[in-house]
Formats: sequence, C-alpha cells, structure tokens
Amino acid sequence: MAQPGSPLDALFGTPPGFGCASDRAEEPRRPQDGLPYIDDSPASSPHLSSKARGGRDPAEPSRASELDLEKGSEMRKWVLSGILASEETYLSHLEALLLPMKPLKAAATTSQPVLTSQQIETIFFKVPELYEIHKDFYDGLLPRVQQWSRQQRVGDLFQKLASQLGVYRAFVDNYEVAMETAEKCCQANAQFAEISENLRARSNKEAKDQTTKNSLETLLYKPVDRVTRSTLVLHDLLKHTPPSHPDHPLLQDALRISQNFLSSINEEITPRRQSMTVKKGEHRQLLKDSFMVELVEGARKLRHVFLFTDLLLCTKLKKQSGGKAQQYDCKWYIPLTDLSFQTVDESEAAPSIPLVLDEELDAMKVKISQIKSDIQREKRANKGSKAIERLRKKLSEQESLLLLMSPNMAFRVHSRNGKSYTFLISSDYERAEWRENIREQQKKCFKSFSLTSVELQMLTNSCVKLQTVHSIPLTINKEDDESPGLYGFLNVIVHSASGFKQSSSLYCTLEVDSFGYFVNKAKTRVYRDTAEPNWNEEFEIELEGSQTLRILCYEKCYHKTRLAKEDGGESTDRIVGKGQAQLDPQTLQDRDWQRTAIAMNGIEVKLSIKFTSRELSLKRMPSRKQTGVFGVRIAVVTKRERSKVPYIVRQCVEEIERRGMEEVGIYRVSGVATDIQALKAAFDVNNKDVSVMMSEMDVNAIAGTLKLYFRELPEPLFTDEFYPNFAEGIALSDPVAKESCMLNLLLSLPEANLLTFLFLLEHLKRVAEKETVNKMSLHNLATVFGPTLLRPSEKENKPPANPSQAISMTDSWSLEVMSQVQVLLYFLQLEAIPAPDSRRQSVLFSTEV
Repeated sequence: MAQPGSPLDALFGTPPGFGCASDRAEEPRRPQDGLPYIDDSPASSPHLSSKARGGRDPAEPSRASELDLEKGSEMRKWVLSGILASEETYLSHLEALLLPMKPLKAAATTSQPVLTSQQIETIFFKVPELYEIHKDFYDGLLPRVQQWSRQQRVGDLFQKLASQLGVYRAFVDNYEVAMETAEKCCQANAQFAEISENLRARSNKEAKDQTTKNSLETLLYKPVDRVTRSTLVLHDLLKHTPPSHPDHPLLQDALRISQNFLSSINEEITPRRQSMTVKKGEHRQLLKDSFMVELVEGARKLRHVFLFTDLLLCTKLKKQSGGKAQQYDCKWYIPLTDLSFQTVDESEAAPSIPLVLDEELDAMKVKISQIKSDIQREKRANKGSKAIERLRKKLSEQESLLLLMSPNMAFRVHSRNGKSYTFLISSDYERAEWRENIREQQKKCFKSFSLTSVELQMLTNSCVKLQTVHSIPLTINKEDDESPGLYGFLNVIVHSASGFKQSSSLYCTLEVDSFGYFVNKAKTRVYRDTAEPNWNEEFEIELEGSQTLRILCYEKCYHKTRLAKEDGGESTDRIVGKGQAQLDPQTLQDRDWQRTAIAMNGIEVKLSIKFTSRELSLKRMPSRKQTGVFGVRIAVVTKRERSKVPYIVRQCVEEIERRGMEEVGIYRVSGVATDIQALKAAFDVNNKDVSVMMSEMDVNAIAGTLKLYFRELPEPLFTDEFYPNFAEGIALSDPVAKESCMLNLLLSLPEANLLTFLFLLEHLKRVAEKETVNKMSLHNLATVFGPTLLRPSEKENKPPANPSQAISMTDSWSLEVMSQVQVLLYFLQLEAIPAPDSRRQSVLFSTEV
C-alpha cells in the first residue's frame, strides 16, 4: 500500500473509495510500462463502476433519478478531494527538488561551486515550471471543492492543466540526461552526493514540521511516474459527471488532449529505448506479480517477483520507517530470452530444500490463533489501541514467519549466464501458472539485452505503482468486514471430466487455502487410457479459514525421466488443466449438495460440493441405537462382541498393516467417501464378507473408515469426563508433573477405552517407523487423530457463559484442536507406557470376537 507522503495514483490524483487524504491505497490496474511507456487505451478505470449503484424502482423514476444525481455529485466531490490530496503530496515533492536549487545556483558563481550552472539546469530542468503549473491548479481547485454544490464547475481547470502537458514532454525528453548527469555529479562531488540523498519533503500540509527523507533520484522520477497515467482520474471524473453538466465537454476535451499527448510521448520515446522494449512498437508491461520465498544460500527470503513482457524481476521490499514511501531493491533480473527451467542433470547440483518440521509450523499456528484470541479479548474489553497495535504487530510477525517457512515445493529458473535461482512454492497450481505465463511470453521474445543501472532503477521504482499484489496475504492485512473464510468440512465429489483430445491416464488433485497459503488435500485414483474419465469419488476436506477450492488435472506419466527433463525436474506428471472456484459462505450455507463445473484449458471437470460448518460437523451425536458399531458407545460394542478392542478397529488396523504401511499420506489422504460408506454399512450389519470387501478397496478408504468410527463415537475415546483434565495436564510446564498427571489420567480411562487406545497407539507408532516412505511422522498422525480421539461431545463443548470471556469461534476451535493434537503427540512420543493391571494386560491385544 502507498504510505503517507507517497505519490498517488495518477497525474490528477487518486480515485475515491480507497483510503483517505494523502494516505490512499494503490489499486490494481492494467499492466503498464514504467519507463515511462503507458497504456493510453480509453477504457474506463476499474476503480468505480456505475453498475454498483443498484437497481431502481420503476414506479419512482424521478426520485431514483434525483438520488442518482446526488450520489453522482457526492462521488465527484470524493474524486476531487482525492485529487487535492494528491496535489498536496506532489507539490511537496516538487518543493523538495526546488529547495537545494537556490543555494546550488548561488554557489555556482563562487570560486568553489558544487555544480556548474549548466549541470544545475540539466538536473532540475523544467521543475520550477511544473511547480507553478500545479500550484496554480491546486489554488484554483481548493476553494471550489470547499464550496461544493451539484452545479460546481471545475472542467476549465482540468482543461487548462491538460493544455500545459507540453512542459512534461520537455521534462521526459531530458529525464535520462538529467539522471546520468546527477549520477556523475554524485560520484565526483561528495557534498552533492550527501545533498542528493537527504532531500526533505513535507508529509502533509497540516504537519509542517513532519518531513520524509527522499533521494534526488526518487524525486526526479515523480513527474515521469505521474505523467504516465494522466488519463485515469479523468475517466473516473467523467464517469460521475452527467452529460448535461457544463463540465462534461470540458473534461472530454482534457481527456482527448491527455490521450493524444501520451500517444505522442510513446512514439517519440520508443525508438530511443529499444533495450527497454520487447520488440519495436511494443511496450514493457507487467503481466504478473506475487510474493514468493527465495532460497538463498540455504536461507529463506521473502521476495516480490514481477513478470514483465520481456524479463523476470526479483525484488526485495525495503523496510519502511517514519512514513517513508514504499520502495523496492532489485535482487536480480533475467531477460526472458535467457531464462530456462533447469533440467534434471542441472537440478541435481541445486541446493537441497531445508524442510521445516510440522511441529514447528503447528506451533506457529498455535501462536497465531492465541494472538487473534487476545486481540478479540482486548476489543471486547475496550482496551487502549496501543495494546491492540502491539498484538497486531506480533500477529503480523508470526503470520509472516509461517508464510516464509511453510512452502517446500521447488520452482527453479536458470539464466544463460550460468546463474540459477530457487523459489519455494506451496502450491503446484501456482508453480504451473508461473511456468505457463513465462513460456507463453517467451514465444514473443527474440533478443537478449541488458539494462543500465539507471534503467534498472527506473524499472524497480515503477514496481511500486504497477504492482497488483499490494501486501503479503496475512490476516492482519484484511479489512474488518472482509470474509475470514470458511471453517468446517467441505465434501467434494469429483464426478467426471471431458474435453480431452486423446486417451491417457488421468487423475485430479484438490487444493484449498489455509493460513494464507494453499495445501494439497485430496487426490483421485488414476483413470487409465481414457478421454472421458468418470471418477465419481467423494472427499471430505477440512477447511481452516479457506476461501478458494483449486482443482488440478494431471496426465500420469510412466516415462518419468523423459518428462522430468522437459518439465524442469520438478514434476513427474504433466498438468493438463487447472481451475478454481470461490467458496462463497452465502452460497454454501444451506448444506445441500451443489453441482458445478470448472472449465480449464478446454477441459471441463464436473463437481458436487457441500459444506458443513465446524460447529455442526464436530458435534458428537448421542447414541440412539444399540445395534451396529458406528455411533454406539464403545463399551456396548466390546461387551456385545466379548472383546476388549472392537472388531472394526482390529480389522482395519490389520488390513492397513498388511498393505498400507508404505502408502504415502496414509490416514492423511482422503479415501473415497462412497467406499467408506459401504464399509460402514458392512460393519454395522456384521457382514461376513467385510474382510473380502476390504481386500479389494483402496487402503485410504480403510483408513478413512477407521477415522470415521472414532469420529462418530457418541463420547470421545478419552471421555468427556477426563477431557478437561487432559487439556490442563498437557499445559503443565514441569515435565515430571506432566508425565505423572498424563499417565494417571490415561490409566483412569474405562477399560474398553484404555485398551482400544493402547492398541491404536502401538499401531500408529509402527506407521511412523515407515515415515521415510509414507511421509507420516508422529506429529502428522497426531494432527489427524488428535481431534478424532479427544473432541468432546456437545454438552461438554459449550462456549463460555460470560460474553466478556468469549473469544471468536474460529480462534477458539483452532486452539482447542492444537491442544488435542498435543495430547496425542505426547503419548506417541513416550518411549513406554506403564502397563495397566495384569488383568487388563493379558487381554490388551486379544482378538477374540
């Protein structure tokens, strides 16, 4: 976002509705060239749309028309107020340039000049004239806005300002010479170098004593930056000026003059700047930008990466202080003609990715949830803003750290000069998107080039204006009324896909966003040798503040070495399509199945989705039946079976240990919901063929059945009675006291609960022994099973009665889930658990039915 004292959107100011006064946010806009090529197409600004005014009642046309006129007048005033704020800032920058001119000119006539008169004239060329033009415009506009009425006229001022754009032509023509002269003078004269780095500009009109430090280079770029977008606000002003208003023809004339001026500027500058264009007649434009993590000598660094029509630019956002404007440092750039994706042989020498333990990431999430809870408490208690600001700063730090440490998917680019760079991305969707965008643009690039230091600085400076992603995707950057996302469970049925041109082996994966980044949540089976796959697989995906569902369609490649070389050594299967759907709370709240189709590169994938909120999905339903096993108290089942561990638990564990111990993501990857429901029904009716059914099913469906059994218990395995004690015990800081407390609580569980848990615990430890193959660590298993085994039933899970003690539902759930994970992880990490009494021990692993 733009900071106080930064230049605003366009030559005439910033459109309304985005911030206030001189501290207005920069808005996403069409890609434009920043050097100083511009997109001078007459399309209206995207900032405001008259369509947003809403529908009218046909029965009251006159009243609606009157309301429209009032609203239009109000919007004009807001636009003009933004223009005034922008003009104040711009004038302060021009004043800062003029301030050293007088003493420099005086010194030029002495025996020890800092600069010669010619050098001063070259560096500050046309700056006094620009100041006078805008001072005159500001002084004329201010009283008219202060005395605002619907019929107030301002068009003549804009018409006059547009007619003086010729001064900008002279400034732009001289700009490159001015920058080169300034650079040489700084190198030759230390005194001028000191002056050029410490120019002070007023922060705003009221705070005369508050100034921000700017460099000469930054300030000289302001007029160039301003003139490159001189039509945007005129579009907005015209949009809210009725055709019958006297200003309308004057503003149209000003817009015509501005567009003609910008076209001529482009035509004149292009031949002189061939190194800054893709090819003759085309201008550099921003195609895509994003915050990414770069791996630098084993360390993770946050970068803002910009893809232009002819190069890839990697920058670092400078730290801001004292209201200083946002600035970027260039770390490196690669012309697209020189860029390639590393082959397997090259990537073998690439640096290994330092993985962050899941425990560390979860600890960050716990801190984030706790800080959010603290912020909510402070707000409810009406505490001072300083305390909340301190917490918000902590929240920003923790969320930034999580986003920095979570990605682990490599995206490597290589330059023809021999240098390679590695980014870490959390989503295969994003990696594929970057690769596709770069490859598509490379088809239009033919010549290599290099940028001068001045050109590179100008390009980097332009990124502040051109960026479309203005902030790291943190909660702290969301507005209060912005959706926090969905918390709960999303059931997705992947039905089928069509549009493939030839038969191949196909599968899909599903991604959702969580804590600001995307994670892979589910994968369909591979449908072999077909152009019309019909998966019809259902998945249950847990959502944590999620707003978007992504789907990727892959072609399974059985010639992995060949494909990996083609695709940069980063993927063994080829993405043939990708798309996404927004998870709209209003649309999904009715909990009914909704069919949808996602189009992707000529392919269409058909889905059905259903959302269940966390409050509803995590409710344990009281037992209402005595038959079957699902939803029946565990003591009832074991007594009926004359066993100590339910048959369903033993059967599922036996089958998983037979053929699922090396399955990647076992217990984490969703099984097919229809298979899980079929197994549930078979166990409920004591089907004799259940073992045969299991042997024919995907092992993830069996794992899903076991999890579903524990989830549907009317009371958690750790019981409602003891759950609060486990939560308190795990929070103890003294390790001896914690162990004593936790073991005593465990051995106090009812016999069926205890023996079933110990049976499951030993199984999970054996699963974790295969972690190098199945990627399921003890922590991963605790994350999956913790809430399933410990989540209390509804009567034990009510929110606090005292509203002042309440915290937001989402953060409360997050903290509780983290506590449940920690309890199970504690027992998984214990080397040995003291045996219960001999009577229990003798039947611990009994298999009698």
